[in-house]
Amino acid sequence: MNSKLFNSSNMETIGFIGTGHLGYPIAENLVKAGYKVKIYNRTREKALPLEQLGAVLVDTAAAAAEKGGVVLSLVADDAALEAISTDALLEALGPGGVHVSMSTVSPDTSTALSLRHQAQGVQFVTAPVFARPDAAAAKVGNAVISGPAAAKERIKPLLLAGFAKNIFDLGEDAGSANVLKLIGNFMIAASIELMAEAFALAEKNKVDPKVAYEMLTTTLFAGPVFRNYGAMVIDRKFTGSPSFGAALGLKDMDLVLQTARRSYTPMPMAQLVQSRLTTILAKDVHDADWTSLAMGALDDAGLTY
Repeated sequence: MNSKLFNSSNMETIGFIGTGHLGYPIAENLVKAGYKVKIYNRTREKALPLEQLGAVLVDTAAAAAEKGGVVLSLVADDAALEAISTDALLEALGPGGVHVSMSTVSPDTSTALSLRHQAQGVQFVTAPVFARPDAAAAKVGNAVISGPAAAKERIKPLLLAGFAKNIFDLGEDAGSANVLKLIGNFMIAASIELMAEAFALAEKNKVDPKVAYEMLTTTLFAGPVFRNYGAMVIDRKFTGSPSFGAALGLKDMDLVLQTARRSYTPMPMAQLVQSRLTTILAKDVHDADWTSLAMGALDDAGLTY
C-alpha cells in the first residue's frame, strides 16, 4: 500500500458515528493509523478513551462531517441510521462528500438513503462489516461494498486501516452489500443451530461433544465460523458481555426474512433461527449473545447448560 496512507500530514479529517462494541475498535484503529477522526457517539462517555488517543469528540452527527469529506457510520439498525442521516448531516458533507454506512440494515433502507444523499450531491456507500470486535481490532475482517465507483475507491484505504483484510465489491446498487451481509449473518446463525443440534446428538449418544468438535472443525468443517462459534456452543458461552447480542441477531433474521418475502424466497431455516432468538428474548435471558439461540436445541434434547 502507498506509504502516504500512513503519513498523518497527508490524511484528511474523517467523521465516525457510532462507537459501540464493533465501532469502537474500528475507530481506534483509524486514530492509531494517523487519521484525524471526529467522533460522535450517542453516549459520549463510551468514546472518551478515543479522545485520549487523539480523536475529537463532537456533540452531533452533523458536527462529525466536513465539506466534501468522508463520514463513516456504524449504528444498530435502520431507525438509527435514518436518524443520523439528517439534512444537517448531508448539508455538512455537501457536494463531493461521502457517507459510508457500515451498519447491517435493510437493502431497501440503503436504496432510499442513497437517493436522498444523491439529491444533495453526497455519495452513499454501503460497507457492512463481517467481523466480531476482536477480528475488527486485529484488522482481519471482511468488507462488502456497493455504491458509486469513485467513492468506493476513495474509502477503501479507510476500510483497510479500520478493520478489513479483504474487500469485495458488489457494484453500484446501494442495497447489494446489505443483501450479502444478511446472507452471511443468516449462514452464521444457521451454522450455530446446526452445531447445537449436532453436538446435542453426540452428547445424547455418549460421544464426547468436545472430541466431535475437534474432529469436525479441524477436518470437514475447518472454517472460522465453525471453529469459533462451535467453541462457544461447546463451552455453553451464551451470556455475559455479548459482542453481538441476541436482540441484534433477531433484528438481522427479521431483515433476512423481510428480504426473502420481497423476493419470494422460501427460507425455512431462517424462520427456525428467528424463532430460537425470539424465545431467548421472551425468556428475558440477560446478557445473551446471539449464540444463545443454541439453547433451543439443547432444551429440545433435554440437556442442561
